[in-house]
Amino acid sequence: MDNLWIAGILIGLGGTVAMDLWALVLNRLAGQPLPNWAMVGRWFGYLPRGVVMHEDIGATAPLEGELRLGWIMHYAVGVAYGVIWVLIAGPQWLAVPSFLPVWIFALLTIAAGWFLLQPGMGLGMGASKTDAPWKGRAMGLVAHTAFGLGMWAVALVL
Repeated sequence: MDNLWIAGILIGLGGTVAMDLWALVLNRLAGQPLPNWAMVGRWFGYLPRGVVMHEDIGATAPLEGELRLGWIMHYAVGVAYGVIWVLIAGPQWLAVPSFLPVWIFALLTIAAGWFLLQPGMGLGMGASKTDAPWKGRAMGLVAHTAFGLGMWAVALVL
């Protein structure tokens, strides 16, 4: 593919869709709750107001359209990661996509959630203030593995 930007957008979309499909599978087969994108939308919605850290995002006043904003930002971040990956990996990787490097990148992207989003929502670093932080961390790593698989799958068909 000649245009790295388009490839990155498509790869990021593919990874995000794969992550969402994985969440649906876990929900249907294991009863795992689906991600609450409204809370993510609320967090993003407060950023322009200068509020990054919340004691408890659930106790913060709701914002109009926060669920829609959460979904939009979920996909925007996924697309951004796809573009960043393609710009790092370059056309050489796109010509012959291999899973290991994109998987490592996908796992590294969880750092934004662990060290910015979760603390910002009042969940602590790496979900340390939740009832089962290690379960949340493990589930996050598996979800980001699905993200990496989706990115790789799309790259294989480009």
